[in-house]
Amino acid sequence: MREFRRLSVRAIAKPSMRGALESAMERSLERRARAIAEVPDWEALRDRAREIKRGALEELDTNLEKLKANIEARGGKVHFARDAREANEIIEKIAAGRGPVIKGKSMITEEIGLREYLMERGHEVWETDLGEFIAALAGEPPSHITTPVVHMRRAEVARIFERELGVAYTEDPEELTAHARRFLREKFLSAGVGITGANFTVADTGSVVLFENEGNITLTTELPRVHVAVMSIEKVIPSIADLPVFIKLLPRSATGQRITSYVSVLSPPREGGEFHLVILDGGRRKILEDEEMREALYCIRCGACINVCPVYRITGGHAYHSTYPGPIGAVLSPMLFGQGSHGDLPYASTLCGACYDFCPLRINLPALLVKLRQRGGGLRKTVFKLWSNIWASPAGYKASLKAARLISRWMKL
Repeated sequence: MREFRRLSVRAIAKPSMRGALESAMERSLERRARAIAEVPDWEALRDRAREIKRGALEELDTNLEKLKANIEARGGKVHFARDAREANEIIEKIAAGRGPVIKGKSMITEEIGLREYLMERGHEVWETDLGEFIAALAGEPPSHITTPVVHMRRAEVARIFERELGVAYTEDPEELTAHARRFLREKFLSAGVGITGANFTVADTGSVVLFENEGNITLTTELPRVHVAVMSIEKVIPSIADLPVFIKLLPRSATGQRITSYVSVLSPPREGGEFHLVILDGGRRKILEDEEMREALYCIRCGACINVCPVYRITGGHAYHSTYPGPIGAVLSPMLFGQGSHGDLPYASTLCGACYDFCPLRINLPALLVKLRQRGGGLRKTVFKLWSNIWASPAGYKASLKAARLISRWMKL
């Protein structure tokens, strides 16, 4: 329960990391402000996106069945997994005997620990997103949803490449990128299986939608004979007519771009290829049934709440000891992975409300964090309950203020 405190103290003691985070977050917020200023109906767009997600979740089973039927009608295969273990087992069976595996950037595969699972069973697995590739070489998990190594300075990346790839030390970004591309090109060409996530899936067309800037996801879906996409159940939207809303909303919120370099709308499998979609529950149906917490599933993983969070900007992502950092991680992690291991995260917030203001889906993250605090166990729950009972009546409220004044005088505050 005190893991965040321990890890955050360690993180705060790293001035280089804090400097990297602060400058990166400021640039991100400046780009975002410029990008959304170009959209006169931005607030209406947010409302529309929220309404689409709300409706999609209300008809979740219908949408998932329609998605499954449309994919299977073309020869693809759809697998439902209750938890990480089932998802990993399904994917490992698909990958068995197919040769090296390459991966596009995917938070859901990070959540289930897929790369580590496959490697433990003898598979050769390579991350192809530049940030994920660097993090994997460093032996670290990503520290941000959209920018996995935002906490690293250029010199750190240079040392990692020198050590792991055997290349000459350089801090030039173009040279570092070229080293990664040369190394990964061979992996792309020899891979038998490509694994991606899915930013969205579309029920009425059976499509998988992927946003990217580097082109690595396109290569991951096109070069290997087998493409495996992994999604969590809330990533489905009802209609292809809903997609333009998110194409306009997501890049601006995530990276401050009008549109990402590549938006792929795939209707797999391609001719001569094999396609599998793995749909993970992983505790999300339990969240869906919780009326107070359900809106957490509206999240489209843009990372805007992370970029603006004053706590994240000091501690970085690894302090959250979870796949999902920042305010959305502080909400999702206790519900997905348990209060026992992540019950400290709802307290990793100032409740300033910036995350609510910046969330493109208007998820009321501060309210959800307070609810999780109230549900927590131990002394904190007792204190919150006592405080709530006292302030529930005017007399109790006045008495508490009087007591606070007396204590302040006594302590000479």
